[in-house]
Amino acid sequence: MKAKTKICNGCGQEKYIWKNIKGKKYCKFCSMNQQAMTKTASKKTYKPIAARSVKKSKEETIYALKRKIFLNSKTLCKAKLLRVCTVFATDVHHKAGRVGKNFLDESTWLPVCRQCHMWIEEHPIESKEKGFSISRIN
Repeated sequence: MKAKTKICNGCGQEKYIWKNIKGKKYCKFCSMNQQAMTKTASKKTYKPIAARSVKKSKEETIYALKRKIFLNSKTLCKAKLLRVCTVFATDVHHKAGRVGKNFLDESTWLPVCRQCHMWIEEHPIESKEKGFSISRIN
């Protein structure tokens, strides 16, 4: 069965239709020209998405200062869970997570050493039972 010829929307001649672009029918030559025109027209420069918002950057700056003051005032590990506990606090554990207001709320912070912090993060059920973590869902 032989294909029927139709009128090309690009050149207006009766030819075999090659592509249907946005509801318009084009012959082989016109479809290539149409695609080339749309590719050059669509080359826009886009601004990349910022890694952090301005608000989050300000919060992280405040957090860095508060964390430093917090760890200088509370130098000992409050968890003391493991025999390999170094006793000196190097990390701040966020009992209720770091989301929203909990990020800067010092009442939910716990000074811990790195080893105890890793244990708390790896054992969420036991750490909630021992009071080292608080559920965010009330």
